[in-house]
Amino acid sequence: MPLTQLDPAMALVVIDMQKGIVALPLAHPIQPVIDNVAALTKAFRARGLPVILVNVTGRAPGRTEASFNFSPPSDWAELIPELEQQASDFTVTKMNVGAFYGTALERILRRDGITQVMLAGIATGSGVEATARQAYDQGYNVVLVTDAMTDLDLESHRHTVEKVFPRIGERTTTAELVARLKQG
Repeated sequence: MPLTQLDPAMALVVIDMQKGIVALPLAHPIQPVIDNVAALTKAFRARGLPVILVNVTGRAPGRTEASFNFSPPSDWAELIPELEQQASDFTVTKMNVGAFYGTALERILRRDGITQVMLAGIATGSGVEATARQAYDQGYNVVLVTDAMTDLDLESHRHTVEKVFPRIGERTTTAELVARLKQG
């Protein structure tokens, strides 16, 4: 899954790498995912490219079959320290699965003339996929860094990576993207 090209105007969008979500039982060990996301944020910052850190503080009000009745701890929505959030980073707080609806994400991207969006984070088949679909629908070139994401469910992760992502973007790895960013 080699990446065909990097657009001159690109941004990294990191989905839900927050204390409460990384603490959940996930399909993959979390530390390698955290390490890969941290490497991406460093590489984007080194090139002076936008880093957008998204967290979630609620959920859409519609009815679902799955029940999510829980009382999150007070630091649940805080971004993990490994991201080393910088003053130059943008932060977006969402109340829905995808990061576009009801947030400033599209304004941030359009203001900077961004044409390509790189996505990483949790959960592959939920927040990452919803944001990728929204980005694709809005005309962005979407790149999905598959080793910098995980899901609550391994089958959901696999299905999304193998079946959904090829239809809405290009897949790559952290090592490939960081190497391409270093090339200029």
